[in-house]
Amino acid sequence: MRNETSRTYDVIVIGGGPVGENVAERARAAGLSAVIVERELLGGECSFWACDPSKALLRPVVARADASRVPGLDPAVAGPLDVEAVLAHRDKMSSYWKDEDQVDWLTSVRVDLVRGHGRLTGPKQVAVQTPEGDTVALTARHAVAVSTGTRAALPPIPGLDTVRPWTSREATSADKVPGRLAVVGGGVVAVEMATAWQALGSQVTMLVLADGLLERMEPFAGELVTDGLRESGVDIRFNTTVTSLAREDGEVRITLRDGGQLAADEVLLATGRAPRTRDIGLETVGLTPGDWLTVDDTFRVTGVDGGWLYAVGDVNRRALMTHQGKYQARIAGAVIGARAKGEPVDDAPWGAHVATADHAAVPQVVFTTPEVASVGLTSREAERSGRSVEVVDYDLARVAGAHQYGEEYRGRARMLVDTDRGTVVGVTFAGPGVGELVHSATIAVAGEVPLDRLWHAVPAFPTLGEVWLRLLETYRG
Repeated sequence: MRNETSRTYDVIVIGGGPVGENVAERARAAGLSAVIVERELLGGECSFWACDPSKALLRPVVARADASRVPGLDPAVAGPLDVEAVLAHRDKMSSYWKDEDQVDWLTSVRVDLVRGHGRLTGPKQVAVQTPEGDTVALTARHAVAVSTGTRAALPPIPGLDTVRPWTSREATSADKVPGRLAVVGGGVVAVEMATAWQALGSQVTMLVLADGLLERMEPFAGELVTDGLRESGVDIRFNTTVTSLAREDGEVRITLRDGGQLAADEVLLATGRAPRTRDIGLETVGLTPGDWLTVDDTFRVTGVDGGWLYAVGDVNRRALMTHQGKYQARIAGAVIGARAKGEPVDDAPWGAHVATADHAAVPQVVFTTPEVASVGLTSREAERSGRSVEVVDYDLARVAGAHQYGEEYRGRARMLVDTDRGTVVGVTFAGPGVGELVHSATIAVAGEVPLDRLWHAVPAFPTLGEVWLRLLETYRG
């Protein structure tokens, strides 16, 4: 017989990834009671199938590439990676796909956890079907926050259901190296996983619909990453469309639009993300199941009466990155707390209760060889926005720190200056080691630091950060 229980909290969070955890913790810090509903592992995609395992796979690849450029180290790192050790490290960084540590942390901040599939059943109402078959009926006094994230979006390719393709989950958790891996896509997941598995011993072929990689970033970033992948042995085919898939005799047969065929042991479909909203009861509050959830800058879902429903993280499609979702969560938890207590909401740009950075200063690092790091606008986005922007480019190889970093350093930096305001509105770096430059760029963009003041931020010599001085000198002429 099924058991039913009822509980009431100030805040209910559906989805216990890093975003949901932060919403609940910040609501709790504001003095509200909170519960998280999670149907898989507490810690979510980032901890177990995305950020942590992927970077664990990539770190030895990037470290070896950097060391290979350093005189005296290059012979020592010439051999293949220790695959068993890399995969063991990946498993450790993924906590062996167990979430006990996450549960302990949740207990320490006094947030409750209900395991099971949560669905909205009406305003401020959530029903949870537990793994044991019980139902837990939850009621929120103030807010329900949806933080269910995204899943891999698979294209409608004939034969897809028969081949058991890899998505980002399988690509980050596989326990053996495929001899041949086909990667369909040219975005961040595609280039990072191509980098990792080629270095671990796969022969990787990338099938890219577009005519370049990383198309949402500055073109030079994709070009440098293309060069790096090809130098490592990856076969990249642009302007290529997959028309059908089949698995025969244990291998995947891929048919292309031009009539060509390709055989692989596994195929990774890295073709975008879709929101996990198909089965969370959106229809009970007047929304469409499977849709992205549109929110205002305080993360209230638009089109829902009463202002009680929030959507935080990837599910709102504002910035599909864990660090940005956690930023949103800190703001959402605080604004839920303020509204619950009747306190003023600071919703002016860059205020305490709005996510202005989602529009102006989203940082990103792509962990390839070379790395790519960016924040703010690209030159194409700036042009579409109608701003008066000057594009300032600099060859990173000319910076003294690059010579110290490694021989035959190749890289490029681009700074976008709003000439009306005298501030930086976008920065992109591509080259070895540039991931550590992105926070300085983020501070410049988010802080709207005037260039006249930025001139007095002196970079240490000899570091890659000296590129800031060179960019400013170039701009000043």
